[in-house]
Amino acid sequence: MELFFELEIVYLVIGAFILSVAAFVTTRDFMPKVAFKRGMLSVGGLLVIMISFHYFMTTSRMEGVKEIFNEGKTIICENKLRRTISRSVLLSKELGWRLEGDKFKNDDYERDFHTSRCIEFNGIVPK
Repeated sequence: MELFFELEIVYLVIGAFILSVAAFVTTRDFMPKVAFKRGMLSVGGLLVIMISFHYFMTTSRMEGVKEIFNEGKTIICENKLRRTISRSVLLSKELGWRLEGDKFKNDDYERDFHTSRCIEFNGIVPK
């Protein structure tokens, strides 16, 4: 459950905002009496489906990245800290990276990389 909140907290906050807008709109005088119930159920249901799909898609990609890394292949991770120098970082066991839980760590670097921000490196360097 901790991983769910770590990955999806932003989308939960956005969803709460969307639900509050839906509640505000469906309680106006010009809306039918049943609008609140139908609106909240439909918007809430759609948000639950979308957030659940995103969570399962992200966790399955994370598992794939872990398997690829443990096989000794190179992966590429998004670097949000320094967007001006390099937008991505290549990680592999050969370069001294190790996997601890859901994070890639290296003693030579102060920053860790979360597996949710990584994919398999196909050998083509992005521009």
